[in-house]
Amino acid sequence: MTKAGERIKSLRKEKNLSLIELGKATGLSKSAISRWENNISDINGEAIVSLAKFFNVSADYILGLTDF
Repeated sequence: MTKAGERIKSLRKEKNLSLIELGKATGLSKSAISRWENNISDINGEAIVSLAKFFNVSADYILGLTDF
């Protein structure tokens, strides 16, 4: 799992959200989120921004460039 995938999964689990719930809250598809979490595909910039805003973290955090 890439750092981004690990971070997304960790943030999602911290909030006790299913893939479906996170998808509905962010406008992203459940299958795309699953692919990112399982390192099947790379996440795009627009999705990173959506997730960062939803989880109130920086895009750099999601990408694994910072630890805060």
